[in-house]
Amino acid sequence: MTAEPLLNLHLRPMVASDNPSVARVIRTVSAEFGLTADKGYTVADPNLDRLFELYSEAHSAYWVVEMDGEVVGGGGIAPLLCSAPDICELQKMYFLPQLRGLGLARRLALQALDFARDRGFRRCYLETTASLTRAIALYEQLGFEHITEPLGCTGHVDCEVRMLKAL
Repeated sequence: MTAEPLLNLHLRPMVASDNPSVARVIRTVSAEFGLTADKGYTVADPNLDRLFELYSEAHSAYWVVEMDGEVVGGGGIAPLLCSAPDICELQKMYFLPQLRGLGLARRLALQALDFARDRGFRRCYLETTASLTRAIALYEQLGFEHITEPLGCTGHVDCEVRMLKAL
């Protein structure tokens, strides 16, 4: 468990009791950016209320960020469905406004990429939308490159920004 003592921040693996809090963060951030369920964004994911179970599967993990004991963000990694076995996907990176700009998204993404490397993945894919400019800038800084064609079968048809990184 990692702590930032001045802000009382903790980055830790998700537990089952985090399911409602993580779903709330994703729904709140999605609404903030106009990412609606009818367009196929994460908020439409049928597993949104059971992410702990989803990320408990092999070669998958999800971490949450707590601020003063409240879940305020998170992100995960999992094998990319319907793709080559060496490709994982950085998924569901959502952070409430009070957490943004503190470097936690970078730290979480780096931790997820290390986790993926340790499990033998050689490439990491992600999808996002053009309105999430700060997220795109972070992914570019981390070495993700823009690609034109979608990979796998994520179901996020309106995520027009697709990126891939060699691990």
